[in-house]
Amino acid sequence: MSGSNSSDASFAQAASRPLPHDGPDAAHPLELSVHSLPGTGEAVAALETRARQGRWKMLGVLLICAAPVVASYVTYYFVRPDARRSYGELIDPQRPVPDAVAARAADGTPAGTLGDLKGQWLLVSVAPGACDELCRSQLYLQRQLRESLGKEKDRLDRVWLVTDDAALPADITPGLAGAVVRRVDARAVAGWLAPSPGHTLQEHFFLVDPMGHWMMRFPARMDAAGAGRAKRDLDRLMRASSSWDQPGRPEAIRP
Repeated sequence: MSGSNSSDASFAQAASRPLPHDGPDAAHPLELSVHSLPGTGEAVAALETRARQGRWKMLGVLLICAAPVVASYVTYYFVRPDARRSYGELIDPQRPVPDAVAARAADGTPAGTLGDLKGQWLLVSVAPGACDELCRSQLYLQRQLRESLGKEKDRLDRVWLVTDDAALPADITPGLAGAVVRRVDARAVAGWLAPSPGHTLQEHFFLVDPMGHWMMRFPARMDAAGAGRAKRDLDRLMRASSSWDQPGRPEAIRP
């Protein structure tokens, strides 16, 4: 029994001593940390901050996507070739195509209106149907200018506006393949396009943008050297508009 009493006494003494980890620097093995939850105001502020950051990111993405279109628009409308670089004469203000003016096909059948030509760059020539030597020369040069654009040629239509009811010479028909030929009242054409002083409409080429604005007139009776300079103008305009202009129009016009 004495051994039992001795053991009980030792246990009592040990139990009365402070545990070694009760000190201020000791770590408690089962210690739990309790963190306070953020207040309602803090939570709302955090949500607003995240929403604001999301909106800025979305705006940045939209600006990146729109940058090429904006740049080409600014280049085309505000950073245009000046008079020393441009062979063609820029028209200011530009003249919109008269949408409601009736047009007929080469055989005289109804073919919509002039406004239907919008949606493509247009290289326009004007001449009576009999097509004299100047007219033939212009139609040939017009075709060569378009072909010289290479892969960009599908973005430009060559258009012959015939100002009377005269039959077209049969021998020029093969050369008109791929061209848009429209018979239009001469007075309506003269109300839209105009020659340089001392010249006639038939002596010029007129450039119309995809929105239907007459925006450039090439010099009268262009020769081969002039055609090379005109091509440079066309190349610059095709490059400047490449991001927003595509070949074709919503309802393609067939010659």
